[in-house]
Amino acid sequence: MKQNKSPTLLHLLCILLIAVLLTMHYVAPIEAKRGHGKKAAKPHKPSKHRGRHKADHGPSTGPAMAPPDKPSIFDVLSYGAKGDGESDDSKALVAAWKVACKVPSSTLRIPPELKFLIKPVTLQGPCASDLVLLIDGTLLAPPKVGSWPKSSWFQWLNFKWVQNFTIRGTGMVDGQGSNWWSLSDQVQHIQRKLKHVPHMKPTAVRFYSSYNVTVRDISIVNSPLCHLKFDNSAGVKVTNVTISSPGDSPNTDGIHLQNTRDAEIEHSNIGCGDDCVSIQTGCANVHVHHINCGPGHGISLGGLGKDKSVACVSNITVENSSLQSTMYGLRIKTWQGGLGSVENVSFSNVQVSNVKVPIAIDQYYCDKVYCRNQSKAVAITGVKFDQIVGTYAVQPIYLACSRNVPCTDVNLIGVQLKPSPRSEVGLRQTLCYNSYGKSTSPLLPSSIDGCLRSESGSIKRTLRSHEILCR
Repeated sequence: MKQNKSPTLLHLLCILLIAVLLTMHYVAPIEAKRGHGKKAAKPHKPSKHRGRHKADHGPSTGPAMAPPDKPSIFDVLSYGAKGDGESDDSKALVAAWKVACKVPSSTLRIPPELKFLIKPVTLQGPCASDLVLLIDGTLLAPPKVGSWPKSSWFQWLNFKWVQNFTIRGTGMVDGQGSNWWSLSDQVQHIQRKLKHVPHMKPTAVRFYSSYNVTVRDISIVNSPLCHLKFDNSAGVKVTNVTISSPGDSPNTDGIHLQNTRDAEIEHSNIGCGDDCVSIQTGCANVHVHHINCGPGHGISLGGLGKDKSVACVSNITVENSSLQSTMYGLRIKTWQGGLGSVENVSFSNVQVSNVKVPIAIDQYYCDKVYCRNQSKAVAITGVKFDQIVGTYAVQPIYLACSRNVPCTDVNLIGVQLKPSPRSEVGLRQTLCYNSYGKSTSPLLPSSIDGCLRSESGSIKRTLRSHEILCR
C-alpha cells in the first residue's frame, strides 16, 4: 500500500497545477466581459508628480486626464463665452486662461466665425511652458469710450510675466478705436467739461516683462493707440501679422518696442496713423525685415531723450522692406536736452514709393508749436543708409544734427532717390547739417555727394561721455 501512495499523490499535484494555470489564463477575459457596460472602478489617486499633467477642461462633471501624446485644448465656449459680439465674454476668457496656464503645451482657443466682446483684461503668468493662444475668431474691444474703467486706459489685452508663449491663428483683434480717435481734435475742450473723458488711449495688445514670445499670422486692427507693444521684454518674434488702421488715426503705431532686446519683426503688412515700427529707449539687437509699411510715418527710432532723459539704443537692423506713401521712410528722432546714445544702426535694401522724406535724422524733434533750444543731445553714431531706392514727394534726405553733439560715422551708400510723379509743389533739396561721415556712389540726387563732413578726433572725444552712459 505504501508503494501505491507516492504515485497517486504526484498525480494529484500535477492535476492541481494544470487547473491553476487554466484559471489564470481565462480569468482576465471573463472579468472583462462581466464588466462590460458597468461603471468602471474608481482609479487610484495620482501621485503629486503625476498631478502636474492633470488637465481640467472646464466646468464638466469631473476632471479629465490629458492624453500624454496630445496637447490640451481649452475652448472659451466651454467656460461660458457666448461669442455673439454683444455679451461680455471677459470672465470666460480669464477663466479659460487660468486653467490653460497651468497645463504644459496647452492651447487656449478662440473658435472661428464668432465674435467675443472682451473688456480690458490682464492675462498673467508665469504659466507652464509652451502655452498657445489660438485666435481663429474675433476679439472685440468695448466700442464706447465711457464704458472703459479709468484703470484700463493704458491697455486692452495685457499679457504680463509670460514666457515661452505664442499667439497665433487666422482671426482678428479689433480695438474698435474710431470713437477714441474722434476725441483727439477737441480733447482739451471736452476734458474741461466732462472729467470722465480719458486723457490717454489704450494700446490694443501689450506684453510686459515677458520672454520668448511669438505673435504670428493674426490681424490687429483699429487700435485706439498702439496696436502691438512690447515693454521690458526679450526674445520677441513677430511674423506674418497684418496691422491696419486709417492713415489719419492719431498715434496708432503699428508695433512699438520699449526696453526690449533680441526682437525680430518680419514678413508683415503694417498700415496705420503713426510709425509702422517704433523703436524706443532701452532697445537692442532688433532685426526688422520684409515689412510692407503704408500708410503711416515710416520706421522710426525715437523720439528719444524727452524731458532730459537718458536714451540708449543699439544694434538695430532694418532691411529688405518697402514703404508706400508714408510721411517718413527711415528715421531717427531725438529731443533736445537728452543724454545717452544711438549706436550701430543699419538701414539697407529698402524700396520707397512716394515717401515724403525717405531718409531722416532729426535731433531737433518737437511735437509742439515751440520747443526751447538746448545744448545737450542724444549722441548718434554708426548709422548706415545702404541701397535706399525709390521716389520721394518732398525731400530726399533730411539730416539735422545737434550743434554741440553732431551725428558721426553716418554712411550713405548707393542711395537712389527721384522725385515722385505725385510729388508736392516746391520740392526741397537735400539737407545735411552738422553730420559727419562718408558718401559712396552711385548717388541720386547728386546733392547727396559731399553733404557729409569729414570727422575729426575732437568730434569723437565729444561723443564718448554720452556713450559711456549706455554701457
